[in-house]
Amino acid sequence: MTSQLYKANTRGTADFGWLQANFSFSFGNYFNPERVQFGMLRVLNDDTIAAGAGFGTHGHANMEIITIPLEGGLMHKDSMGNEGVIRFGEVQVMSAGSGVEHSEMNASKTERAKTLQLWVFPDTEEVTPRYDQKSFDLEQHKNTFVNVVSPKNHNDGNALWVHQKTFFNLGIFDENRTINYPIQIPNNGVYLFLIEGEIEINNQILTARDAIGITATTAIDIKINSTAKILLIEVPMQQ
Repeated sequence: MTSQLYKANTRGTADFGWLQANFSFSFGNYFNPERVQFGMLRVLNDDTIAAGAGFGTHGHANMEIITIPLEGGLMHKDSMGNEGVIRFGEVQVMSAGSGVEHSEMNASKTERAKTLQLWVFPDTEEVTPRYDQKSFDLEQHKNTFVNVVSPKNHNDGNALWVHQKTFFNLGIFDENRTINYPIQIPNNGVYLFLIEGEIEINNQILTARDAIGITATTAIDIKINSTAKILLIEVPMQQ
């Protein structure tokens, strides 16, 4: 196993007043040649959006975009005709494909919203744009990973799917236990982002908002030191 720890305070940051952003990978005005991507994972932005504010209409192409609200909700509107609110407990996927425009606004006029947005390079370009969202009950499946995104041909019908051999897993775990995650597709890597709590992997301690990139293994053991909320992303390391 090869692993690299990324502490939360080493991420890129931006403060636009209405938006406080943390960038795990180079994005916008933040550029770090050592943190451009992890395999096919290109973006992991940890955003806090002020009440009544948000991202106006903008375009994307040839990217799989996954949005995970952590607090509050986002009003989504796109050029495919989709319009609605995505809230905590839900996950949204959008295949930008041949091109799509959308906006993302805080659904509340009084409360902030916190979201994670991730971009993954697709394995097929210029696909017809598509959108989907789904609710997942992590509390009901406590102490196990819930697969929320997977490849179309590895999908059991419970998870959302994208055009890439990637698996997104969310989980809430009680302290003093060890969780084993087996790699689903040989040679894939894992990028684990700790949303809350404290865990230990490969003799390295992670606290809230830390991440670790792992390659060259067939399984990962995660020791839960304190109640933890985890996002685990399995992703191809090359196309």
